[in-house]
Order: sequence, then structure tokens, then C-alpha cells
Amino acid sequence: MSKATQPAPNKARSKKTDPVSGSAVDKVDSTYLQSLMGYNARRAALSIIGLFLERLAPYGLKPVDFSVMSIICHNAGVTSRQLCATLDLLPPNLVGLIQSLESRGLIERKPHPHDGRAVGLHATPKGQALMVQAEQTATELEIEKTARLTPAQRTTLLTLLQKIYL
Repeated sequence: MSKATQPAPNKARSKKTDPVSGSAVDKVDSTYLQSLMGYNARRAALSIIGLFLERLAPYGLKPVDFSVMSIICHNAGVTSRQLCATLDLLPPNLVGLIQSLESRGLIERKPHPHDGRAVGLHATPKGQALMVQAEQTATELEIEKTARLTPAQRTTLLTLLQKIYL
């Protein structure tokens, strides 16, 4: 952009105008976007994830850490392969995460009882205690963020969203 076409540095612009029609937008029309499933799902997810990050920070858990720990806590002995399949994770991404959780003393690896090549993942007592608190916090924040829904609407929404990805 040449100096002649750059806006003056201290001039405030009150409205953006369409260069073709010269009209200004007073109210943004997002009707089309609001008709898209992905747009709405992403906006809802962002709304919940922002609060999730804030409320679960004291536990040192990001969303993927929380998901992995939840699966391990509710499925003692789950393998890395099963975790990847259930959470749609790539194995290389899970390796470092498992090492991190193990180094924090939240999980431990034990030989798989039926497959000598596999290793089962188990939550330690420290990991179980952390997840009891973290899952309670997650439940409370979801109830808070979905307060405008009735319990039946909440159940219906979960069912419909799961039909998309399960």
C-alpha cells in the first residue's frame, strides 16, 4: 500500500463502508452463518471451552488432558490404541501427553492382562482424586452454560450432537 492510499494514523473511522455501493453497515447480518451446523456448534463449543480453560486451570488440565484422564479413570487398563480410537487422537500426539500425565503422578502403566505387547493405563490415587474434583467442576460449568435449556432440551441437544460424530 502506498503512502497516498494508507489511512491517516490518528483518524478514527466510525463506520465501514462498502466500496461498491457506498453503504454503511449498522447491524451485521449473520443469518446465513447461523443456519450452518458447524458455525453454531463451534460458537457453542467456544463459549464452553473458554470457561472450561479458566475453571480447570487450577487442576493443570487442558481439554485433551481432561478427556484422556476421564477415559482412563472410567476405564482402568485402557490402552493407548483404545484412547486414540475413542477420542480421535493421533498416536504421536498421545505419547507426550501420556508421559506428561505419568510424570505428574496422575497415571501409571501396567502390563495388559491379555496382550503381552500392550500396556494398560491406570489412574493413580492422586489422578483419581484430581479427576473427581475436575469432573465436578466440568459438570457445574456445563450446567451453568446451559442454564437456558430445560433438562429435556439439554438431553436432546447432547443426543443430536452425538448423532453427528458417533
